[in-house]
Amino acid sequence: MKNLKFPIDLVFKIGTFSNDFTATDANGNLLAYARQKMFKLKEDIQIFADTSKNQMNYQIKADRWLDFSAAYAFYDANGNAFGKIVRKGWRSIWKAKYQIVDASNNPEYTIEEENGWVKVADSLLGEIPVAGAFTGYLFNPSYSVTNLKGEKIARLKKQASFFGRKFQITKLGELDEGDSERIMLGLMMLILLERRRG
Repeated sequence: MKNLKFPIDLVFKIGTFSNDFTATDANGNLLAYARQKMFKLKEDIQIFADTSKNQMNYQIKADRWLDFSAAYAFYDANGNAFGKIVRKGWRSIWKAKYQIVDASNNPEYTIEEENGWVKVADSLLGEIPVAGAFTGYLFNPSYSVTNLKGEKIARLKKQASFFGRKFQITKLGELDEGDSERIMLGLMMLILLERRRG
């Protein structure tokens, strides 16, 4: 996942027993196929080159089975850890907040939900019969990625769709080429976590 061409679309499959999605770039080229096995106590996500699942390029593993302040480490195809995404527990009750760190645990980027009210409205309307079926079109949260200088460099936004199955990553500033893998894997993990929470 280098030399990325934005925007990048992430689309979940519906009707499977695993939580899986594809990532395609602005030219429609498949970048990755992410697969999360269901009913596992500790998160274990595999990122393949394509849907054939013949070549696994990355893996994301949780450090504990409770995800309230869990860290999710990134591994390359050879099993070498090269960073992680950490959920900022208590700070994430109102607005989701995560931090991406490098292999030496040095903070690099922050991912934060831009508007906490979207999640509240989505939850409230979701409880109303019939109307709840349309929340996927009405409420679409977005998450910004900022560097250590506080500059926004990317945004992840849910697209209008039933079942919350479409997301898009757009570039807002300069991305350090060496960090693009960590940023992409961090956003993929964030989607899996936040989508599950509703």
